[in-house]
Formats: sequence, C-alpha cells, structure tokens
Amino acid sequence: MRSLVLLSGGLDSAVLLCDEAARGDVQPVYVGVGLSWERAERDMIERFLTAMSREARILPLATLSIDMRDVYPAAHWALTGKPPAYHTPDEDVYLPGRNIILLGKAGVFAAAAGIGRLVLGTLDHNPFPDATPAFRASMADALSKGLAHPLEIAAPYARLGKAEVIRRGVALGVPLALTLSCMNPGEGRPARHCGLCSKCRERHDAFIEAGLPDPTDYADRRFVK
Repeated sequence: MRSLVLLSGGLDSAVLLCDEAARGDVQPVYVGVGLSWERAERDMIERFLTAMSREARILPLATLSIDMRDVYPAAHWALTGKPPAYHTPDEDVYLPGRNIILLGKAGVFAAAAGIGRLVLGTLDHNPFPDATPAFRASMADALSKGLAHPLEIAAPYARLGKAEVIRRGVALGVPLALTLSCMNPGEGRPARHCGLCSKCRERHDAFIEAGLPDPTDYADRRFVK
C-alpha cells in the first residue's frame, strides 16, 4: 500500500521517508504555509531527493501550499525569521494549528490520489496538543468522513527520540547532512544552519546522544564546539 509522508526537509521526516520506502511506494508531500525558512527547506528537499533518486519507490515530490500569514501576527517570529534562542524550551516554538492545516491539505491530496495512509514524523518529546494520538485519531476520523475516503494518520516515531531516529537514518544510509532543522537558515544555497536557534540545539544534542559525529554546517559554532 502506498503511503504519503509529510516531508519538511528536516531530519525526522527525511529518515521516515526512507523508512517507509523500504516497505513500499511512498509519496512525499511538502506543504508551505508562508514561514520564513521555507525557501531554504524546499531547496534542501530538492537536494535530498536528488541524492535519493536511486530509490525507485520514492515518487516525485508534491508541493502544496496554504497561506497562514493572515492568521499569525505580522511580528510573529516564524514570519520575521527571529526564532527563540538556543536554550529555550520546545514549548516556545509552538505554531498553533499547524498540524491541522498540514494534515487537512495533505489529506485532501491523499484522497484524490487514492492513498489511504498519511504519515508524519512526530517524535516522543513533542509537547504540543496537535501531536497526540487522540488528535491524530480525531483528524483521521474527520478527514475519512469528510472526504468519503478511509484515511489512516500514522506517526511511527511517536515513541522514539531524535537520537534513535538518527541511528535509524545512518543504518538506512540516509544522507543526514542534506536535511535542514533550523528556524533561521542563512541565505546561501544550500542554506547553513544558524547554530543559534533551539532547533539547532535539538539537532546537535541528538547527534551527541546518538554517539555519532554531527555533519551539520553551523554558521555559528559557539554552542556546538
């Protein structure tokens, strides 16, 4: 059975995509909502998928969009590119409603494409209300009823930490250096991780916990020496 993977360009969804491809055909989908780092994400996804072109089970990327810039305040950090700092907790990067929007748009795409399984890379430590099993079950039920198309929403990594995902990625041969986990990437191509946001901290800490060298190019290395 084909699955649809929400691909953000980040480490977790990239490993998940390859994990799913080991089991069957997989449709990667990127949903843009107007956030400041999306151009860098799309560029990195293009590089990643080019590197993975040998994997015949990964179908061509589908890029969708739904603008959230009329919902978030104009001064919101996700729009201005000034994210919470390195040592701030995960709760500080909550984007209200984001998973509702992503799953809603991807669910409509899945129904049109005849895909019955939608997969996202939620991890164990995720503290947000739209990352719970109850939320996913409710969304799957609503989409299945509203689209008249049975749809499962799965989060295979929901009980895993990022370090374990990294180890799994290495075992699968995933090019982890071609992933982007940064909320303020540089302007270059490929964009460099800023090294100063909390997503960079989360990424670097996970490589340390996994006991593996971090291949990430951080523009500022004061915290990652």
